[in-house]
Amino acid sequence: MPLIKNGAEAENPWIYYSDAEVVPEDGDVIVSFARLLLEDDTLQKHKGRLGVRVQGPDRVERLQPFLDQLSLIEVEFSTFRDGRGYSSARLLRERYQYKGELRAIGDVLHDQLFLMARCGFDAFLTPKAGAAEYAEALARFKTVYQPAADGRKPVGRVRAGQAG
Repeated sequence: MPLIKNGAEAENPWIYYSDAEVVPEDGDVIVSFARLLLEDDTLQKHKGRLGVRVQGPDRVERLQPFLDQLSLIEVEFSTFRDGRGYSSARLLRERYQYKGELRAIGDVLHDQLFLMARCGFDAFLTPKAGAAEYAEALARFKTVYQPAADGRKPVGRVRAGQAG
C-alpha cells in the first residue's frame, strides 16, 4: 500500500500495535484510541514517535491533552460512506490546532482526496490511489467556495479582493 504524504509517495516507518500486542520501548508506533486513553502513563515513557488511530465513533476532543505528544493521527475510514473522519480532521486542524501528520487510512476513494485535503489531511494510506492519482485529484478543482483547513481563499473573497 503506498503512503502518499504531502503529494508524494513516501516510506512508512510507522507500525500499528493492536491492543493485545506489546508496544516496544522505541520506534514509531501507532496505538488505538482506547489504548492511548488507558495507557497514557506507560506510553509517555515511549522513546520513539507516538501515533494514534481514530475510528468513526471516537471523540477527537478527548485527544486534546495528548496532541503535543502525538506525531501522527490516523483517521480510519472503514467505509467510504462514513463521513465522521472529515469532521474529526477539521476539528483537529482548526479547533485544536494539531500540527502533526494527519493521515486518512482505509476505504479512501480517488474522488474523496480533494475534500480530504481541504479538511486537513496531509497523508493517505490506501491501496486505491498513488501519487499520480493524488496530484490529479487535487488539480481537478481550481476554485473553492468556502474556507477550510487547507487555507485556500474562497472565490467570493477573491472576487471581493479580501484577504484570507
